Amino acid sequence: MKIPPSFLAKIISQLHITGLLKTSRGARGGISLARPSAEISLLDVVEAIDGPILLNECVGNPGKCEFADDCAMHPIWTEAQAVLVDRLGNTTFDKLHK
Repeated sequence: MKIPPSFLAKIISQLHITGLLKTSRGARGGISLARPSAEISLLDVVEAIDGPILLNECVGNPGKCEFADDCAMHPIWTEAQAVLVDRLGNTTFDKLHK
């Protein structure tokens, strides 16, 4: 994937902190999944690294938008986010390997 080692170390650290990975040092050390691959979704990984997905800030807090109830885009953003979260949440690592 050509990920720079320093960036990869940060990602691994975040995934370890959130309980998605186990790490161990030493000659027999390494990195492994903390749970079975069928129990880890892409949503888990994305949110562990970036926090909750918000396609637009009004989706998480409709009160931030000055157009509020009159906004034609709010339902579209809300639906698009729901579809994305559902898709990522239902895609587990066991479904990704070939």
